[in-house]
Amino acid sequence: MGDEGASPREVVLEACRRNNTSLLNEVLASLKTPHDIADLLNTAKDGVGNHCLHLAASYGSYEVLDILLDQENLEVDPFDHLNRDTPLHKTVRFINTIPPSKWETATSLADLLIDAGADPRIRNKAKQKPVDLVDPKNKHLREVLQKAEYSMTVGDDVVVLDPKDEGPTGSASDSE
Repeated sequence: MGDEGASPREVVLEACRRNNTSLLNEVLASLKTPHDIADLLNTAKDGVGNHCLHLAASYGSYEVLDILLDQENLEVDPFDHLNRDTPLHKTVRFINTIPPSKWETATSLADLLIDAGADPRIRNKAKQKPVDLVDPKNKHLREVLQKAEYSMTVGDDVVVLDPKDEGPTGSASDSE
């Protein structure tokens, strides 16, 4: 790492482009604390404003993405500067570029991001959610994103009831 003279930021971004886990792990191991790691990963951007997650998603770098998402305090929904895309938007754009025979496997990129807390309801600069970018023939990816969106929407509407409060009428067994 030090021989090339590249900064940790440059090395992380290159690892994301090439799905190079050993390069990424070398940089992460060189940092002292989880805070230092999160700071580097959340602030590292390329020349057009793509964060490390954007690059990993854009290049289909599954293994690197998996390592990144295991880091504490990583922002999973950063916006890029050009389109205000999130990494989930970039994942859909990547999947749209590969042959349909690889779509189902590549959907695991979206699954990783969703499992880590990526929000499929976020709209980019063009007012598009990730599901709006899905190739119409890719029903599996569309379904994954729709289910995630539904889960997050329903999850936000959870009403917590006080167990002592039986409601205005009480239980049905009290009426007899």
